[in-house]
Amino acid sequence: MRLLIVEDEKHLADALAKGLAAEGFAVDVVHNGTDGLHRATTDDYDLIILDIMLPGMNGYRVCGALRAAGDDTPVLMLTAKDGEYDEAEGLDTGADDYLSKPFSYVVLLARIRALLRRRTRGGAPTLCVGDLTIDPNTRACRRAGQDVALTAKEFSVLEYLATRGGEVVSKADVLEHVWDFAYEGDPNIVEVYISVLRRKVDAPFGRRSIRTVRGAGYRLVADGG
Repeated sequence: MRLLIVEDEKHLADALAKGLAAEGFAVDVVHNGTDGLHRATTDDYDLIILDIMLPGMNGYRVCGALRAAGDDTPVLMLTAKDGEYDEAEGLDTGADDYLSKPFSYVVLLARIRALLRRRTRGGAPTLCVGDLTIDPNTRACRRAGQDVALTAKEFSVLEYLATRGGEVVSKADVLEHVWDFAYEGDPNIVEVYISVLRRKVDAPFGRRSIRTVRGAGYRLVADGG
């Protein structure tokens, strides 16, 4: 999952980005509203964390502009302002949730997970593909009733394939959603992770659920063995 943080407090933005990256998210960061709107409209994000008090263009205007353009990406608003009128204004401009500073990182992460669940598979807390289950909330993976240990990035790749519901997903799509904007490494890193996932998720169980579609990408399908 790829997130955009629009926050002018650089220490806070960097801390959030570091924590969320450790959870397996791909995270891009900008520090003003104008750049935030530009990035949000030129790249594809699964969720936007948007401060309200921003230089250049405040969060209300950024969110309002996105909604006016038909962009339904979930928006979690952050602000140092407090009070029911500020919260109401944020929600009225199209934000999906609202969190006042200072906030608990654990609560922020829970809000992010909740918003992402609503967006994928109708809000189902667990993604199921055959006997493979993927829980975005606990970051747990199980196959045939057995736990499968995955790193944060391995889980993110598998989760993205699962959220696409059997569709063919290109290598570029995986890179865009699982790695951040600043990634400049070898795009073949996707093939490496697909290979690792097959060794962990498929091979021990006699499955072939992670399929390669020649010239197009990959798709995750139910495979009963």
